[in-house]
Amino acid sequence: MLEKMTRAVCEIAKEAGTYIREERRKFSLASVERKHTHDYVSYVDKGSEKRIVCALRKLLPEAGFITEEGTTKTDESSNLKTPASNLVWVVDPLDGTTNFIHQYAPYAVSIALLRGKEILLGVVYEICQDECFYAWKDGGAFVERGNDKGERVNVKLQVTANRIDDALLCVQLPYNSEAYKPVVKHLIDRLYGNVGSIRMCGSAAMALCYVAAGRLDGYVEKYIGQWDFMAGALMVEEAGGKVTDYQGSDDFTQGNSVVATNGIVQQDLLDVIGEVQ
Repeated sequence: MLEKMTRAVCEIAKEAGTYIREERRKFSLASVERKHTHDYVSYVDKGSEKRIVCALRKLLPEAGFITEEGTTKTDESSNLKTPASNLVWVVDPLDGTTNFIHQYAPYAVSIALLRGKEILLGVVYEICQDECFYAWKDGGAFVERGNDKGERVNVKLQVTANRIDDALLCVQLPYNSEAYKPVVKHLIDRLYGNVGSIRMCGSAAMALCYVAAGRLDGYVEKYIGQWDFMAGALMVEEAGGKVTDYQGSDDFTQGNSVVATNGIVQQDLLDVIGEVQ
């Protein structure tokens, strides 16, 4: 049942990705709005969200929604955020909006289904590389992508076995710059030169998928929304990795911080975070 639903959500995410890709070809900076300082949104985010919500309602009518752009709040026919079924879709219609605006990869569609605090399935479709990452509870994590023959193939995801000295880490910069600046300065000061290297990719959903796929060994970020990390967190767990909040708790779904790794470097990163928390 979960596998079948996950594959259906993959199609919904890819359809939204096609819309985003087509709109990017004619996109104008004049279409950009500011939600907060350096936090942007456009009609593309909102258009993508409406398409996704409409499709998900048909797929699972009894579920509610948590969405980044809040388009369901202005729709009188929308489901409640906390439905009787305890099932909730968590949707980021365009994760990496700043990247999208500047034509800078990656940016993605992220969709997760929760039952209470349990993540049942997650799908992240990266638009620039046409890669669809997906996972369902206890079913493993996978990526669907094209091969050299032009065929679509599915590859099982597995985290790395690298230790901290060789780790490639993603340290993101959230919009809440004043609150997070002391933390990120400390992270870079302690990690830079002591790990394999540090990257910033501009999309929480994709950073998590890259950990799951073994392209990164770890990722840390705070002051992010549930829609940013919910689908990707399941991807990491199902690929054999570890996800906690900044305090090291496995109960991370209601918070705003994420430490996601191959499991081997988890405590190393938590220790560094703990020095400045």
